[in-house]
Amino acid sequence: MTRVAKRGLLQQLVEPKPPTSKLRSGVRIALGAMLAFAGTTHLTVAREEFQAQVPEFVPLDTDVVVVASGIVEITLGAALILLAKRRVPVGLVVALFFIAIFPGNIAQWVHARDGFGLDTDSKRFIRLFFQPVLVAAALWSTAAWRDRPRLGARR
Repeated sequence: MTRVAKRGLLQQLVEPKPPTSKLRSGVRIALGAMLAFAGTTHLTVAREEFQAQVPEFVPLDTDVVVVASGIVEITLGAALILLAKRRVPVGLVVALFFIAIFPGNIAQWVHARDGFGLDTDSKRFIRLFFQPVLVAAALWSTAAWRDRPRLGARR
């Protein structure tokens, strides 16, 4: 039986990890600050702009979605900054969050909704390519993909 199987995948996922390089840590902290700032603007000055990104298929009031996602972004940003030893699960959750909100970016493009200076179809389309960069930044800066527990792997 492997160490992962003996100790449990979840237990391995949440165990403290050693620090990463200064560059990775710097990107992780910058990404956390960016998320916390964006979350704050969800709740304040850019509320209407973010409402333009809520897909029509979401069965909730757009303002509720914007407020909830703002709170999640602030929480994830703080976790990236403050929970360095738990960087692997935090990085995976942040990457999943960036994937989860991607339909909002697609909806903004498909429905030609202006927001954040994205006032043309080409600008909204080009923005779609930045979401995978955010996913990659979350995984790389936290070394979440590299240091994740693996089923069947021997350590």
